[in-house]
Amino acid sequence: MPTRAFRIAYDGTGYHGFQRQPDVPTVEDAIFDALRDLEVLAPDADRPDGYAAAGRTDAGVSALAQTVALEAPDWLTPRALNGELPADIRAWAAADAPREFHATHHAERREYAYHLYAPPADSRRRDRAAPAGDRADDRGASGRNAVDDDRFRAACEALSGSHDFHNLTPDDRNTERSPTLEATRDGDFLVLTVTAGGFARELVRRLVSLARAVGTGDAPLEKIDRAFDPEPLPGHEGVAPAAPEPLVLTAVDYPDLSFEIDETAAASAREIFRERRIERRTRARVAGRIADGVR
Repeated sequence: MPTRAFRIAYDGTGYHGFQRQPDVPTVEDAIFDALRDLEVLAPDADRPDGYAAAGRTDAGVSALAQTVALEAPDWLTPRALNGELPADIRAWAAADAPREFHATHHAERREYAYHLYAPPADSRRRDRAAPAGDRADDRGASGRNAVDDDRFRAACEALSGSHDFHNLTPDDRNTERSPTLEATRDGDFLVLTVTAGGFARELVRRLVSLARAVGTGDAPLEKIDRAFDPEPLPGHEGVAPAAPEPLVLTAVDYPDLSFEIDETAAASAREIFRERRIERRTRARVAGRIADGVR
């Protein structure tokens, strides 16, 4: 059968990562179950012929453009796949690929976006000066998380480029990477976009943690040079990964593939994720009401 590549979007908060694991739900398990229900994958088969995925997102991490490829019949469209997938996993585009295509090895660029709650430091000063009734509802959290944008961007610049990131990943080999970090202010959030050809495990989330520590003043900019030192960081100086839920795999580039959007499948994905956005905004308001009422 011909090889086809599929763009997959998913809400990762209910899954233990992308890659299959025993006894816990994963995105890959859900995809394989859908393929078995469609009789594309035999009941006793381990995985589809020619199968590979662009990357292995951690537990709780979501994706817009995860990419999987496999030998598939012509009728296997994104909308057909969605008919058997759970609602929080949606295929939305597909591309014909050469037989030798490998979704992992042939990806030239990957992009992640981390949505960091990081009110600007000057807003904290304004908040303290404001009358009590005019202060932000989340003023306590705002103060704890306030970030100096200039320091944060200086950290991003220092972390960009070719380095050995062995102190920022649990991997013990292939730790030399060349990421580019760019931060954009969006209200009380800093959206940190990180791009590279590939990433070591937990690297993006540890980059976020280190940049945030510099931005809040909890760590000096010089700590980044220390992280690049050949010697391992002692435990008390280690950099823990940031929370996974704000992280999204937003792009995977294959210059030789031309993806065609399945409009029906894409409309389904937009509707489902817009509903999820409303649900979470509603839950946030409920949590805010409780926080405001506890006095």
